[in-house]
Amino acid sequence: MIGRLLLRDLVLLLPGGRQGGTLLPLLFFLAVAMLYPFAVGPDAQLLERTGGGVIWVAALLAAILPLDRLVSPDLEQGVFDQLALRGISEEIALSVRMLAHWLSFAPLLLVATLPAAALLSLDGNGLRTVMLGLLAGTPGLAAIGVMIAALTAGLRGGAALSGLLLIPLAVPILIFGAGSLSRPDDTGIMLAGAISLVLVAMAPFAGGAAIRAAREG
Repeated sequence: MIGRLLLRDLVLLLPGGRQGGTLLPLLFFLAVAMLYPFAVGPDAQLLERTGGGVIWVAALLAAILPLDRLVSPDLEQGVFDQLALRGISEEIALSVRMLAHWLSFAPLLLVATLPAAALLSLDGNGLRTVMLGLLAGTPGLAAIGVMIAALTAGLRGGAALSGLLLIPLAVPILIFGAGSLSRPDDTGIMLAGAISLVLVAMAPFAGGAAIRAAREG
């Protein structure tokens, strides 16, 4: 049953599905990488020094775009009620949704980082650090996204509120992930990964409580 639920969520979130908006964050991510060199000029040293941070900010902003489609449509259509009747709790459903959300955007962003790094003049070591940092940090971004989507589901203006809530919660991941570019070791990446693990463990319970409150309200 869990496998079928994951497949359903992936079908909905990937391009072509009912909620599929994966290409929009990807195009946004690449647009930022292409426009930034025009904004600061062709100075390769400046681009190399700041390019990793730009990739992180673009990844964070791209993660905001699909939040209004993660939970609200299923809550309005009674999907969580049907899952509860089948013995699947909100916490399990949101854990599966969190994995599907990560699979729908993070691998594509990691692939898009390769041309983005070339546009921003990152060397091989910088590219490695950015890729490892995104691999460690994007699960945390997915967890924050699902948790906030559950907290704001059904609220008027929930989409705008989601973005305002996500950015401050994601700042620690951004600080350690982007900050790892200026460190000689991988301490920042490990700290970003640790924060991601805490968020992944916490998000289903916080989101599940919010969905139950919305269903009973």
